[in-house]
Amino acid sequence: MTYSDFTASPWGKSHQAYRDSPLSLSPAPEYANSEVLIAGLYRTIGLKDTSEGAVPVRGRELDRKITQARDRREKPDGAALDGDALHALLRIVLESPKLPNQSSKRFIQVSPLVGETAQFSGSARLAGNPWPAGQLVRRMVRLGSPNAETAGKRWAELFAALEVDAKDDVFARFLKDELSAWTNVGWGQFVPDADCAEFVPKEEFDGVAYPARQFATDLGAIIAAKTLMTRRQWISLLEALVRIAAVAHVAWLCEVQARIWECLQTALKAGAVPADVRAQIYPRQFSYLRFGTGVVSELKDRTSRYLQARLGINAILWRLHDAGIEASIASAADVASMCESITKNRSALDGVWEDIQDIADREVRTLLCRKGIGANLMEFARHVLYQRQAADQRLRGYDQGYVLRKRGPSRSSQWICSPGPVSVLAIVHCSLAGLTGPRSVHRFASHLGAYGISLNHRDIAQNELGQQLRMLGLVLDSPDAESGMLLVPPFVNSSAA
Repeated sequence: MTYSDFTASPWGKSHQAYRDSPLSLSPAPEYANSEVLIAGLYRTIGLKDTSEGAVPVRGRELDRKITQARDRREKPDGAALDGDALHALLRIVLESPKLPNQSSKRFIQVSPLVGETAQFSGSARLAGNPWPAGQLVRRMVRLGSPNAETAGKRWAELFAALEVDAKDDVFARFLKDELSAWTNVGWGQFVPDADCAEFVPKEEFDGVAYPARQFATDLGAIIAAKTLMTRRQWISLLEALVRIAAVAHVAWLCEVQARIWECLQTALKAGAVPADVRAQIYPRQFSYLRFGTGVVSELKDRTSRYLQARLGINAILWRLHDAGIEASIASAADVASMCESITKNRSALDGVWEDIQDIADREVRTLLCRKGIGANLMEFARHVLYQRQAADQRLRGYDQGYVLRKRGPSRSSQWICSPGPVSVLAIVHCSLAGLTGPRSVHRFASHLGAYGISLNHRDIAQNELGQQLRMLGLVLDSPDAESGMLLVPPFVNSSAA
C-alpha cells in the first residue's frame, strides 16, 4: 500500500507502524455490552479454537439440539437435564435481556456465568465477523502491567479465577458439567498471551497514571474477592470493573492519539519539536465523564478528535514511507524522533497538510461519528456504559453494574453519569483493597478519577451517591471524617466468617 492508496481509502488500512504501536486503538471497538466483553474474555483466555463468528452458529446448533431432544424426550449421555429443563434453564434462569430492536429475533443469549456459555452466546453480532472484544481486555492487562512477567502472571491469575473449581458454588459446578454434556465442548484450555513482551512498556509510563494501570491493579483485588461470594455475584463484580475500565481505556487512548497529532502538526507547520514530548502526549489529569451530568456530546467530541488524529498520523507515516523514511509512534521517544524526521524532510511532505484537509472534508460524516469507525466507537461506549434497556420489561432491573442511567423514565430522557450499585460496590472494594479499616470517601472519588470519572468528594454526603452508599452499607457517618463519611470495606464480615 502507498500514500496514494491511503488517500483513496483512508480508513481501509492503517500503516504498519501505527497498527503495531501499543498506543493504537486495537482491536477497533464496535458494538458490545458488558456481557459481550466477559464472554469475549472467556473465549480469548480459555477457548483457543472458537472464533467470534462461530458463536452464533453454535448457538443455533444448540437450539436445534434442544428442540430435537424435547420432541424425542431424550438427553445426551452425562446430562442431568432433559430438553425441556435445559430450555427453561437457558431461556428463563440464565436469560440475558435482549434489546428492544431484538425482541423478534430468536437466538440464545445468556448471562456469562461460566466459560461454557461463551461457546454459544455473547458474540458482538449475530452474523458476519464480529470483533474480538476479549482481546481489548487482554490489551489492557498488557498495557497496565509494568513488565512482561507481571502481565503474564496477571493473565494466568485471571484464567484461574474464571475457572470453575471445587471452591465455586454448587450451581456453577452443575452448570459447567451440564453445558459440557450438551455441547461436547469444555472451557478451560489456557491461552497464554504470546505477544505480551511486545506490548508491555518498561520506562515509558513511569509516573503516568492511566486507566489500564489502575485496571491491572484492581483486577487483583477482584480476583482475591472470588471466594467471598457466589459465582453470579463475583462475575457481576468483574463485569462492572471491566466495563468501567474498557471505555476509560479507549477514551484515554483517543486522548493520547489526539495529543500525538498535535505534536506532529506543530512539527509539520512550524518545524519545531516540542521540548518534552512525553509530558505533551500523556495527559497529567484524565477526565472524560463527570458525575451527574450528560455525557454524549463529550464522548462524541473526543471520538472526533481521535479520528482527526488517526487520519493525520497515518497520512504522514505513509508519506514518509513512500520517501523511504521509517517512523514510529510506539513511544514518546519515537514520536519525538518522528517530529525530527518531519522537520528534516519537509520537502518530502509537501502537500500533505492540504491532502489531510481534503480527506477530512470528504470524510466529514465519519469524523462526526455518523458512520463507520466513529459511529462504531460511539456505539461501543454507549452500550458498555448504559444501563441495559430490555425488550422484556420484566427484566428492566437486570443490569445493576451500569455507569450511565437515564435521568427520568421517559424514552427521551438524558443519559447521565450515575454508577449503579454493583459498580459502586466494585469501586469501593478496589479502593480499599489491601487496607484495614474505614477510609475517607475522598479515596472513592480518587479511585473513580483514575478511570476518568470526576467527582467532588465533598458533594457525596448530600447527593444520590451518598444515599446509595448508605443503602448498601458501605459508609459510616462520622463527624470526624472528611464530609462526615467513612468508606467501609464491603467484604470484611464475609471474610471473617
